[in-house]
Amino acid sequence: MSRLIVITTDYLGPGDSVDRLLRDHGLDPVYSPAAGSRTEDEQRNLLKGAVGAIVASEPITRDMLSEATDLRTLARSGVGYDSVDIAAAEEFGIHVANTPGVNHDAVAELALALMLSCAKRLNDVITGTKSGQWPRTAGRELRGKTLGVIGFGPSGKAISAIGAALGMKVIVGTSHPDTKADPSIEFAKVDTVVAAADYLTLHARATGTPIIGADRFAAMKDTAYLINTARGSLIDEAALVDALDHGQIAGAALDVLETEPMSKDNPLRNFDNVWITSHLAGQTVEARERAGLAAAQAVIDVLDGKDPAGLIV
Repeated sequence: MSRLIVITTDYLGPGDSVDRLLRDHGLDPVYSPAAGSRTEDEQRNLLKGAVGAIVASEPITRDMLSEATDLRTLARSGVGYDSVDIAAAEEFGIHVANTPGVNHDAVAELALALMLSCAKRLNDVITGTKSGQWPRTAGRELRGKTLGVIGFGPSGKAISAIGAALGMKVIVGTSHPDTKADPSIEFAKVDTVVAAADYLTLHARATGTPIIGADRFAAMKDTAYLINTARGSLIDEAALVDALDHGQIAGAALDVLETEPMSKDNPLRNFDNVWITSHLAGQTVEARERAGLAAAQAVIDVLDGKDPAGLIV
């Protein structure tokens, strides 16, 4: 029987803790990091001969899974799994797991960093100082401002706690309010949250359609900032560009986009009040190791006949 484990997550490699864990269980990891696009043949044959896989966020399609006749389990080294054709995996009897709870603090910390960058205009100040200027831009304080949070999973809860600790008024839009949450945190309809927020941060799952589109941009304060460390598909980017053009919001800080990497002709590049990072909210040293080990353990559990943590199908 095959003991081959294909690993596409680019920060995992030979000799690390994940590699050692897999080898200690008699498995043979091979590395094919997701760097740029693969040819059709490379994509189709990526998982051939493997009994398990640990994958990043590149698409795992029906065609790929149909070719992987030995594949029994596939683990995402992250929380989102919308890149995997779950229906096809279930049809072919392939167990899929993700790694919940490994990076919510990292995501919340980046959301905070992006909010602070917006409030203090840090990018402008740092760039100006390096270029020989001495900008004295007046920033704003977070204390007393309203933090709107869409989604109340682990990262939504983490950023809500941070906001409350900073003295912000925290209002959350979610279909699953938590009655045991900090009593200072309010729950409301999403439209209410959108209209009230000085900083609106997204922590929801991908839904197939944007959560923030033209109507909700029109409802936001013109002094508000939009923060997204969740999924690029949660925002209608064309509507965001239009909102920025018309001054409907003060700016945006985005760690995720509809298409990644960011294209050279993406109009969001043209705005001084838009800050974009490279989908790295969960990419701390600590979170990467937790995610890799959790994904490896999920693969091992399935091969040992156990249900792994984070089992999806």
